[in-house]
Amino acid sequence: MYYREPASNSPPKLTVDTAPLNSFHRRLALVSSGGPFLDGYILGIIGIALVQIIPQWHMNAWWNGLIGASALVGVFIGGIIFGNITDKIGRKLMYTVDLVAIVVFSIVQFWVQEPWQLFVLRLLIGIAVGADYPIATALVAEFVPANWRARLIGGLNAMWFVGATVASFVGYWLLSLEDGWRWMLLSCAVPAILFLVARASIPESPHWLVGKGRYEEALAILKKYIGAAATLEGITAHDPNAVKLSTTKAFGIVLTGGYLNRVIFISIFWTCTIVTLFAIYAFGPQILALFHLDSGNAANIGYGLINLFFLIGNVVALLVVDKLGRRPVLIWGFILSGVGLMSLAIFPNAPQNLIALAFAFYAIFNGGPSILEWIYPNVLIRNLSSFWAFL
Repeated sequence: MYYREPASNSPPKLTVDTAPLNSFHRRLALVSSGGPFLDGYILGIIGIALVQIIPQWHMNAWWNGLIGASALVGVFIGGIIFGNITDKIGRKLMYTVDLVAIVVFSIVQFWVQEPWQLFVLRLLIGIAVGADYPIATALVAEFVPANWRARLIGGLNAMWFVGATVASFVGYWLLSLEDGWRWMLLSCAVPAILFLVARASIPESPHWLVGKGRYEEALAILKKYIGAAATLEGITAHDPNAVKLSTTKAFGIVLTGGYLNRVIFISIFWTCTIVTLFAIYAFGPQILALFHLDSGNAANIGYGLINLFFLIGNVVALLVVDKLGRRPVLIWGFILSGVGLMSLAIFPNAPQNLIALAFAFYAIFNGGPSILEWIYPNVLIRNLSSFWAFL
Protein backbone atom coordinates (compact mmCIF):
# COMPACT_ATOMS: atom_id res chain seq x y z
CA MET A 1 0.00 0.00 0.00
CA TYR A 2 1.34 3.47 -0.84
CA TYR A 3 0.70 6.87 0.67
CA ARG A 4 -0.67 9.13 -2.07
CA GLU A 5 -1.37 12.83 -1.76
CA PRO A 6 -4.44 14.37 -3.39
CA ALA A 7 -4.12 15.25 -7.07
CA SER A 8 -3.00 18.78 -7.75
CA ASN A 9 -2.21 21.06 -10.70
CA SER A 10 1.00 22.19 -9.03
CA PRO A 11 4.38 21.21 -10.50
CA PRO A 12 5.70 17.73 -9.63
CA LYS A 13 7.11 17.57 -6.14
CA LEU A 14 10.31 15.98 -4.94
CA THR A 15 10.25 12.34 -3.85
CA VAL A 16 12.95 10.28 -2.19
CA ASP A 17 13.66 8.55 -5.51
CA THR A 18 13.80 11.68 -7.68
CA ALA A 19 15.45 14.19 -5.33
CA PRO A 20 18.92 15.41 -6.30
CA LEU A 21 21.86 14.17 -4.23
CA ASN A 22 22.75 16.72 -1.57
CA SER A 23 25.13 17.19 1.36
CA PHE A 24 22.79 15.37 3.75
CA HIS A 25 22.81 12.25 1.56
CA ARG A 26 26.61 12.29 1.50
CA ARG A 27 26.80 12.78 5.26
CA LEU A 28 24.29 9.98 5.81
CA ALA A 29 26.32 7.61 3.63
CA LEU A 30 29.50 8.52 5.50
CA VAL A 31 28.12 7.99 9.02
CA SER A 32 26.25 4.86 7.91
CA SER A 33 29.59 3.44 6.80
CA GLY A 34 30.54 3.25 10.48
CA GLY A 35 29.27 -0.34 10.77
CA PRO A 36 31.30 -1.70 7.83
CA PHE A 37 34.33 0.37 8.88
CA LEU A 38 34.19 -1.03 12.42
CA ASP A 39 33.63 -4.56 11.12
CA GLY A 40 36.78 -4.30 9.00
CA TYR A 41 38.72 -2.65 11.81
CA ILE A 42 37.65 -5.15 14.48
CA LEU A 43 38.40 -8.16 12.27
CA GLY A 44 41.62 -6.66 10.92
CA ILE A 45 43.07 -5.74 14.32
CA ILE A 46 42.66 -9.24 15.79
CA GLY A 47 44.93 -10.72 13.12
CA ILE A 48 47.86 -8.66 14.40
CA ALA A 49 46.83 -8.84 18.07
CA LEU A 50 46.97 -12.65 17.94
CA VAL A 51 50.67 -12.40 17.06
CA GLN A 52 51.27 -11.30 20.67
CA ILE A 53 48.34 -13.07 22.36
CA ILE A 54 49.21 -16.60 21.21
CA PRO A 55 52.70 -16.81 22.77
CA GLN A 56 51.76 -14.77 25.84
CA TRP A 57 48.81 -16.98 26.73
CA HIS A 58 50.37 -20.17 25.27
CA MET A 59 47.15 -20.44 23.32
CA ASN A 60 46.43 -23.59 21.32
CA ALA A 61 44.99 -23.80 17.80
CA TRP A 62 41.47 -24.32 19.20
CA TRP A 63 41.36 -20.97 21.01
CA ASN A 64 43.25 -19.28 18.18
CA GLY A 65 40.51 -20.26 15.75
CA LEU A 66 37.65 -19.44 18.14
CA ILE A 67 38.92 -15.96 18.96
CA GLY A 68 39.76 -15.20 15.34
CA ALA A 69 36.28 -16.22 14.19
CA SER A 70 34.24 -15.02 17.19
CA ALA A 71 33.40 -11.58 15.75
CA LEU A 72 32.29 -13.21 12.49
CA VAL A 73 29.92 -15.52 14.37
CA GLY A 74 28.59 -12.48 16.22
CA VAL A 75 27.98 -10.56 12.99
CA PHE A 76 25.94 -13.48 11.68
CA ILE A 77 23.84 -13.63 14.87
CA GLY A 78 23.40 -9.86 15.09
CA GLY A 79 22.25 -9.52 11.50
CA ILE A 80 19.60 -12.20 11.90
CA ILE A 81 18.22 -11.03 15.24
CA PHE A 82 18.37 -7.25 15.04
CA GLY A 83 17.16 -6.72 11.49
CA ASN A 84 13.64 -7.57 12.61
CA ILE A 85 14.00 -5.68 15.92
CA THR A 86 15.10 -2.57 14.02
CA ASP A 87 11.88 -2.69 11.98
CA LYS A 88 9.90 -2.68 15.23
CA ILE A 89 11.66 -0.01 17.34
CA GLY A 90 13.09 2.26 14.65
CA ARG A 91 16.35 2.88 12.80
CA LYS A 92 17.59 5.82 14.86
CA LEU A 93 17.42 4.12 18.26
CA MET A 94 19.23 0.97 17.14
CA TYR A 95 21.64 3.17 15.17
CA THR A 96 22.83 4.50 18.55
CA VAL A 97 22.48 1.48 20.83
CA ASP A 98 24.67 -0.80 18.72
CA LEU A 99 27.58 1.69 18.69
CA VAL A 100 27.31 2.21 22.46
CA ALA A 101 27.62 -1.57 22.86
CA ILE A 102 30.72 -1.65 20.63
CA VAL A 103 32.35 1.13 22.67
CA VAL A 104 31.66 -0.58 26.03
CA PHE A 105 32.76 -4.06 24.98
CA SER A 106 35.86 -2.72 23.22
CA ILE A 107 36.97 -0.92 26.38
CA VAL A 108 36.37 -4.00 28.56
CA GLN A 109 38.65 -6.03 26.23
CA PHE A 110 41.62 -4.15 27.68
CA TRP A 111 41.35 -6.06 30.97
CA VAL A 112 40.73 -9.63 29.75
CA GLN A 113 42.87 -12.32 31.37
CA GLU A 114 41.59 -15.55 29.82
CA PRO A 115 40.90 -16.71 26.23
CA TRP A 116 37.23 -17.39 27.01
CA GLN A 117 36.77 -13.79 28.19
CA LEU A 118 38.15 -12.41 24.94
CA PHE A 119 36.04 -14.84 22.95
CA VAL A 120 32.83 -13.72 24.68
CA LEU A 121 33.58 -10.00 24.33
CA ARG A 122 34.45 -10.28 20.65
CA LEU A 123 31.32 -12.34 20.08
CA LEU A 124 29.25 -9.54 21.67
CA ILE A 125 31.07 -6.90 19.62
CA GLY A 126 30.34 -8.91 16.49
CA ILE A 127 26.64 -9.09 17.40
CA ALA A 128 26.55 -5.28 17.74
CA VAL A 129 28.32 -4.87 14.38
CA GLY A 130 25.93 -7.35 12.77
CA ALA A 131 23.00 -5.36 14.12
CA ASP A 132 24.34 -2.24 12.42
CA TYR A 133 24.40 -3.72 8.91
CA PRO A 134 20.63 -3.85 8.27
CA ILE A 135 20.24 -0.41 9.90
CA ALA A 136 22.91 1.27 7.79
CA THR A 137 21.81 -0.23 4.49
CA ALA A 138 18.14 0.47 5.27
CA LEU A 139 18.76 4.14 6.05
CA VAL A 140 20.82 4.69 2.92
CA ALA A 141 18.34 2.81 0.72
CA GLU A 142 15.38 4.70 2.25
CA PHE A 143 16.86 8.20 1.99
CA VAL A 144 19.13 8.23 -1.08
CA PRO A 145 17.86 9.01 -4.62
CA ALA A 146 17.35 5.96 -6.83
CA ASN A 147 20.11 6.81 -9.31
CA TRP A 148 22.71 7.00 -6.52
CA ARG A 149 21.50 4.11 -4.39
CA ALA A 150 23.63 1.30 -5.83
CA ARG A 151 26.84 3.33 -5.81
CA LEU A 152 26.46 4.55 -2.23
CA ILE A 153 25.46 1.12 -0.92
CA GLY A 154 28.47 -0.35 -2.72
CA GLY A 155 30.54 2.38 -1.11
CA LEU A 156 29.42 1.19 2.33
CA ASN A 157 31.00 -2.16 1.60
CA ALA A 158 34.20 -0.47 0.45
CA MET A 159 34.45 1.17 3.88
CA TRP A 160 34.95 -2.30 5.34
CA PHE A 161 38.34 -2.35 3.62
CA VAL A 162 39.13 1.18 4.80
CA GLY A 163 38.59 -0.03 8.36
CA ALA A 164 40.72 -3.12 7.84
CA THR A 165 43.52 -1.09 6.24
CA VAL A 166 43.56 1.44 9.09
CA ALA A 167 43.56 -1.44 11.61
CA SER A 168 46.55 -3.12 9.99
CA PHE A 169 48.73 -0.01 10.26
CA VAL A 170 47.50 0.88 13.77
CA GLY A 171 48.22 -2.69 14.82
CA TYR A 172 51.70 -2.61 13.30
CA TRP A 173 52.43 0.65 15.16
CA LEU A 174 51.25 -0.76 18.52
CA LEU A 175 53.00 -4.10 18.07
CA SER A 176 56.24 -2.64 19.42
CA LEU A 177 54.62 -2.01 22.83
CA GLU A 178 54.59 -4.54 25.63
CA ASP A 179 51.03 -5.83 25.80
CA GLY A 180 50.41 -3.83 22.65
CA TRP A 181 47.57 -6.20 21.82
CA ARG A 182 45.51 -4.73 24.68
CA TRP A 183 45.84 -1.25 23.17
CA MET A 184 44.97 -2.65 19.74
CA LEU A 185 41.69 -4.08 21.02
CA LEU A 186 40.96 -0.95 23.05
CA SER A 187 41.50 1.18 19.95
CA CYS A 188 38.29 -0.25 18.46
CA ALA A 189 36.40 2.11 20.80
CA VAL A 190 37.92 5.22 19.20
CA PRO A 191 36.24 5.08 15.74
CA ALA A 192 33.06 3.78 17.39
CA ILE A 193 32.87 6.91 19.57
CA LEU A 194 33.52 9.18 16.58
CA PHE A 195 30.76 7.56 14.53
CA LEU A 196 28.43 7.63 17.54
CA VAL A 197 28.84 11.40 17.86
CA ALA A 198 28.46 11.91 14.09
CA ARG A 199 25.21 9.93 14.01
CA ALA A 200 23.48 12.11 16.60
CA SER A 201 22.11 14.44 13.93
CA ILE A 202 20.74 11.72 11.62
CA PRO A 203 16.90 11.67 11.66
CA GLU A 204 14.56 8.68 11.73
CA SER A 205 13.75 7.02 8.41
CA PRO A 206 10.62 8.47 6.75
CA HIS A 207 9.82 4.97 5.46
CA TRP A 208 9.75 3.63 9.02
CA LEU A 209 7.65 6.58 10.22
CA VAL A 210 5.13 6.14 7.40
CA GLY A 211 4.99 2.44 8.24
CA LYS A 212 3.95 3.45 11.77
CA GLY A 213 1.33 5.91 10.51
CA ARG A 214 3.39 8.97 11.54
CA TYR A 215 2.95 10.81 8.24
CA GLU A 216 3.44 14.36 9.47
CA GLU A 217 6.78 13.53 11.10
CA ALA A 218 7.96 11.75 7.98
CA LEU A 219 6.99 14.65 5.71
CA ALA A 220 8.65 17.20 8.02
CA ILE A 221 11.91 15.24 7.87
CA LEU A 222 11.83 15.02 4.08
CA LYS A 223 11.10 18.73 3.72
CA LYS A 224 14.01 19.55 6.03
CA TYR A 225 16.56 17.24 4.45
CA ILE A 226 15.66 16.96 0.73
CA GLY A 227 13.76 20.21 0.10
CA ALA A 228 10.61 22.21 0.82
CA ALA A 229 8.88 20.64 -2.20
CA ALA A 230 9.30 17.13 -0.80
CA THR A 231 6.37 14.72 -0.81
CA LEU A 232 5.64 11.29 0.67
CA GLU A 233 4.49 10.07 -2.73
CA GLY A 234 5.64 6.49 -3.36
CA ILE A 235 6.80 5.69 0.18
CA THR A 236 5.58 2.25 1.19
CA ALA A 237 3.20 2.15 4.15
CA HIS A 238 2.22 -0.93 6.09
CA ASP A 239 -1.19 -2.28 5.22
CA PRO A 240 -3.07 -2.90 8.52
CA ASN A 241 -5.34 -5.38 6.73
CA ALA A 242 -2.45 -7.49 5.46
CA VAL A 243 -2.49 -11.11 6.58
CA LYS A 244 0.36 -11.96 8.91
CA LEU A 245 2.51 -14.87 7.79
CA SER A 246 4.33 -17.23 10.09
CA THR A 247 8.11 -17.00 9.93
CA THR A 248 8.23 -20.46 8.33
CA LYS A 249 5.79 -19.50 5.58
CA ALA A 250 7.48 -16.15 5.07
CA PHE A 251 10.88 -17.73 4.51
CA GLY A 252 9.15 -20.33 2.34
CA ILE A 253 8.23 -17.51 -0.06
CA VAL A 254 11.90 -16.54 -0.39
CA LEU A 255 12.86 -20.11 -1.18
CA THR A 256 10.32 -20.62 -3.95
CA GLY A 257 9.60 -19.23 -7.38
CA GLY A 258 11.70 -16.43 -8.82
CA TYR A 259 13.26 -15.55 -5.48
CA LEU A 260 14.90 -18.97 -5.05
CA ASN A 261 17.26 -18.53 -8.01
CA ARG A 262 18.27 -15.08 -6.78
CA VAL A 263 18.91 -16.32 -3.24
CA ILE A 264 21.03 -19.21 -4.54
CA PHE A 265 23.04 -16.91 -6.82
CA ILE A 266 23.69 -14.35 -4.07
CA SER A 267 24.52 -17.04 -1.50
CA ILE A 268 27.06 -18.74 -3.77
CA PHE A 269 28.95 -15.63 -4.78
CA TRP A 270 28.91 -14.25 -1.23
CA THR A 271 30.36 -17.54 0.06
CA CYS A 272 33.04 -17.63 -2.63
CA THR A 273 34.03 -14.05 -1.83
CA ILE A 274 33.91 -14.14 1.95
CA VAL A 275 35.52 -17.48 2.88
CA THR A 276 39.01 -16.61 1.64
CA LEU A 277 38.67 -12.90 2.43
CA PHE A 278 37.82 -13.38 6.10
CA ALA A 279 40.42 -16.12 6.54
CA ILE A 280 43.11 -13.71 5.37
CA TYR A 281 41.84 -10.89 7.59
CA ALA A 282 41.41 -12.98 10.75
CA PHE A 283 44.71 -14.83 10.42
CA GLY A 284 46.68 -12.69 7.95
CA PRO A 285 50.11 -12.52 9.64
CA GLN A 286 49.98 -16.24 10.43
CA ILE A 287 49.12 -17.10 6.82
CA LEU A 288 51.93 -14.93 5.49
CA ALA A 289 54.34 -16.62 7.88
CA LEU A 290 53.44 -19.96 6.28
CA PHE A 291 54.71 -18.51 3.01
CA HIS A 292 58.00 -17.71 4.74
CA LEU A 293 57.21 -14.01 4.99
CA ASP A 294 58.04 -14.04 8.68
CA SER A 295 61.49 -12.50 8.85
CA GLY A 296 61.39 -9.50 11.20
CA ASN A 297 58.12 -7.62 10.65
CA ALA A 298 57.69 -8.80 7.06
CA ALA A 299 54.43 -10.63 7.82
CA ASN A 300 52.89 -7.61 9.53
CA ILE A 301 54.03 -5.15 6.85
CA GLY A 302 52.82 -7.54 4.15
CA TYR A 303 49.47 -7.81 5.90
CA GLY A 304 49.12 -4.03 5.83
CA LEU A 305 49.98 -3.87 2.15
CA ILE A 306 47.48 -6.59 1.27
CA ASN A 307 44.79 -4.56 3.06
CA LEU A 308 45.80 -1.55 1.00
CA PHE A 309 45.49 -3.58 -2.22
CA PHE A 310 42.03 -4.76 -1.14
CA LEU A 311 41.01 -1.13 -0.69
CA ILE A 312 42.45 -0.08 -4.07
CA GLY A 313 40.54 -2.91 -5.74
CA ASN A 314 37.28 -1.77 -4.18
CA VAL A 315 37.76 1.84 -5.23
CA VAL A 316 38.57 0.85 -8.82
CA ALA A 317 35.56 -1.49 -8.95
CA LEU A 318 33.24 1.28 -7.72
CA LEU A 319 34.52 3.59 -10.46
CA VAL A 320 33.99 1.09 -13.29
CA VAL A 321 30.97 -0.98 -12.21
CA ASP A 322 28.39 1.30 -13.86
CA LYS A 323 30.45 1.57 -17.06
CA LEU A 324 31.35 -2.11 -17.48
CA GLY A 325 28.23 -3.61 -15.90
CA ARG A 326 27.77 -5.71 -12.77
CA ARG A 327 27.96 -9.10 -14.46
CA PRO A 328 31.36 -8.57 -16.19
CA VAL A 329 32.81 -7.03 -13.00
CA LEU A 330 31.67 -10.05 -10.97
CA ILE A 331 32.80 -12.72 -13.46
CA TRP A 332 36.18 -11.22 -14.30
CA GLY A 333 36.77 -10.31 -10.68
CA PHE A 334 36.40 -13.96 -9.69
CA ILE A 335 38.51 -15.23 -12.60
CA LEU A 336 41.44 -12.87 -12.04
CA SER A 337 41.43 -13.03 -8.24
CA GLY A 338 41.20 -16.81 -8.60
CA VAL A 339 44.40 -16.76 -10.66
CA GLY A 340 46.18 -15.13 -7.72
CA LEU A 341 44.87 -17.71 -5.21
CA MET A 342 45.62 -20.64 -7.53
CA SER A 343 49.18 -19.41 -7.96
CA LEU A 344 49.63 -19.39 -4.18
CA ALA A 345 48.22 -22.92 -3.92
CA ILE A 346 50.34 -24.38 -6.74
CA PHE A 347 53.60 -22.55 -6.00
CA PRO A 348 53.74 -22.05 -2.19
CA ASN A 349 57.55 -22.10 -2.27
CA ALA A 350 57.93 -19.52 -5.04
CA PRO A 351 60.26 -16.54 -4.49
CA GLN A 352 58.90 -13.97 -2.06
CA ASN A 353 58.41 -11.36 -4.78
CA LEU A 354 56.12 -13.71 -6.71
CA ILE A 355 54.23 -14.65 -3.54
CA ALA A 356 53.67 -10.95 -2.84
CA LEU A 357 52.55 -10.39 -6.45
CA ALA A 358 50.03 -13.25 -6.23
CA PHE A 359 48.54 -11.85 -3.00
CA ALA A 360 48.32 -8.38 -4.57
CA PHE A 361 46.67 -9.81 -7.70
CA TYR A 362 44.06 -11.59 -5.61
CA ALA A 363 43.40 -8.57 -3.37
CA ILE A 364 42.97 -6.04 -6.19
CA PHE A 365 40.66 -8.13 -8.37
CA ASN A 366 38.63 -9.27 -5.38
CA GLY A 367 37.27 -5.70 -5.35
CA GLY A 368 34.63 -6.45 -7.98
CA PRO A 369 32.87 -9.29 -6.12
CA SER A 370 33.30 -7.42 -2.82
CA ILE A 371 31.40 -4.26 -3.76
CA LEU A 372 28.67 -6.33 -5.40
CA GLU A 373 27.94 -8.14 -2.13
CA TRP A 374 25.52 -5.36 -1.19
CA ILE A 375 24.59 -4.04 -4.62
CA TYR A 376 23.20 -7.32 -5.98
CA PRO A 377 20.93 -8.19 -3.00
CA ASN A 378 19.40 -4.69 -2.97
CA VAL A 379 18.78 -4.84 -6.73
CA LEU A 380 17.66 -8.45 -7.17
CA ILE A 381 15.52 -8.74 -4.03
CA ARG A 382 14.43 -5.14 -3.60
CA ASN A 383 10.77 -6.18 -3.68
CA LEU A 384 11.26 -8.12 -0.46
CA SER A 385 10.69 -4.94 1.57
CA SER A 386 6.97 -5.65 1.47
CA PHE A 387 7.64 -9.28 2.41
CA TRP A 388 9.47 -8.31 5.60
CA ALA A 389 6.50 -6.17 6.65
CA PHE A 390 4.53 -9.37 7.16
CA LEU A 391 6.97 -10.70 9.80
